[in-house]
Amino acid sequence: MLRFGPDSGPIVIAALPLFEEANRTRQFLVTILRALAANGIASVLPDLPGTGESLLATQDSQLSQQRRAFSDLAQRLGANTYGISIRSGAVLDTHASLCGRWHLSPQSGRDLVRDLERTRATATRDGPATDGEYAGNMLSASMLADLREAMPYDGQGATRIVRLDTDPRAADASYAGSPLWRRAEPGNDIELAQMLAGDISQWIASCEG
Repeated sequence: MLRFGPDSGPIVIAALPLFEEANRTRQFLVTILRALAANGIASVLPDLPGTGESLLATQDSQLSQQRRAFSDLAQRLGANTYGISIRSGAVLDTHASLCGRWHLSPQSGRDLVRDLERTRATATRDGPATDGEYAGNMLSASMLADLREAMPYDGQGATRIVRLDTDPRAADASYAGSPLWRRAEPGNDIELAQMLAGDISQWIASCEG
């Protein structure tokens, strides 16, 4: 995992979107975490099972494993731990004991699978896809089934939803910016990252109250 910020005070566990969107938004999320560190807020960005540099192959990963790993990390970090996520990363913190959750454009597992199936259908126009292959990722039937039922956390505790201003759905705050997760290549938006880090910092301060 990557670790940023001080050794004391509140700490954030960050969750990237699943699959290809993780590659497109990783640099952006790291920029947010570095800005949080400048504001005195620590953070970690773990490679959950089957993601990033994890030794577990994506095709062998399960949503339950990823959720358990997130929850175990939150437990080890202890009090004053918060979760922040982008898109489908919002389905990973549901079992964790956290002081609060901050979600950027949260996406349900069902919507994620729908996007994967749409991308797969487009790709097969140029030739048949390998069984179980979605947007370059090999996924098991059980992983897809679990994702179709996965929803972002909707329980007790502080939850803040932030969206881009082009998204008409309900949100606690909206910011101008382009959806990096939709780009063909990885990108970054330093100005937006700094604004979001400010939003997170203020939100955590209000939670710590």
